[in-house]
Amino acid sequence: MNHRITTQAALRREFWATFPHLQRRQITDYSGVGKMYCTDTRCAFVDWLDALRKNGSVSESLAQRATL
Repeated sequence: MNHRITTQAALRREFWATFPHLQRRQITDYSGVGKMYCTDTRCAFVDWLDALRKNGSVSESLAQRATL
């Protein structure tokens, strides 16, 4: 990727385009009242986001507030 991502929506689109094989189905969270992605998907997202932050493709502030 050679462009800067500036919104969470664009970040999510890019993530799913980059990792189409990851599971999108959400499961019940640990509290039993919400939903979350499986561990593999969540770990891939944070690792990918950290790499984007390090190479300057996303700002520090976007990396800090972004959620999948």
